[in-house]
Amino acid sequence: MSSKMEIIARRSNERGHSNVGWLDSYHTWSFSSYHDPKFDNGFGCLHVLNEDRVEPTKGFGTHSHKEYEIFSYIVDGELEHKDSMGNTEIIHRDEVQFTSAGTGLQHSEFNVHQSLWVHFIQIWVKPNQSKLQPSYTTKKWSDKDKLNKLCLLVDDIKNSNENTIAIHASLSMFATILEPNQSIKHIFKRNKGFIHLIMRSGKEATNIAKIRLNQSIILEEGDGAFINCETSFNELSIENIGQINAEFLLFDHE
Repeated sequence: MSSKMEIIARRSNERGHSNVGWLDSYHTWSFSSYHDPKFDNGFGCLHVLNEDRVEPTKGFGTHSHKEYEIFSYIVDGELEHKDSMGNTEIIHRDEVQFTSAGTGLQHSEFNVHQSLWVHFIQIWVKPNQSKLQPSYTTKKWSDKDKLNKLCLLVDDIKNSNENTIAIHASLSMFATILEPNQSIKHIFKRNKGFIHLIMRSGKEATNIAKIRLNQSIILEEGDGAFINCETSFNELSIENIGQINAEFLLFDHE
């Protein structure tokens, strides 16, 4: 476990940002009207990570997708999903909604709450198979499941079980709520990783979450970091150096 690891921060204020009133969205990679040639093609199989906030009673109308695994991690609020497979569901905090678009489907996503904004992380992963049969699933994990531990939410279909969501990609996604002065470690199974510290406190907050990676790179809310491993089995330490809980997503992928 002495092989090399490179960590490159992706700062929150350097992400793409679009605010059209009903939608306030931050883009880690090029998406929609945001284009940056340095961040065009995702990172390995991880192609999209958007941090979205949607106004009450607003949302994304019916639109098409194909050949992507698309999932949403709900941070706060509630989001209604409808799709052409006949699924209709309102998902809440602690839930992950997962769609394998495969050969193609249509869906819509709306904040049906009358007064509260919904805050969620939208993720797109390129599958390792084409022409998959479209499918849909949701699962729920409590804050206790994530407290001071790496809670595995999404995993390669080759390894997944009834406690995780299966994805057609060499990828694992973990969620953690790390308390102040606590730390955890992860040993990567693959040659890439990405970590995103969720912007829970809002843009105007003065007391925000902060984590430190491998005793060197400090991330604040909204920041992310690319992790390049020369070989697998590199160890990453994550320490909460702030005064409030830090909630983040960690990806281990190819």
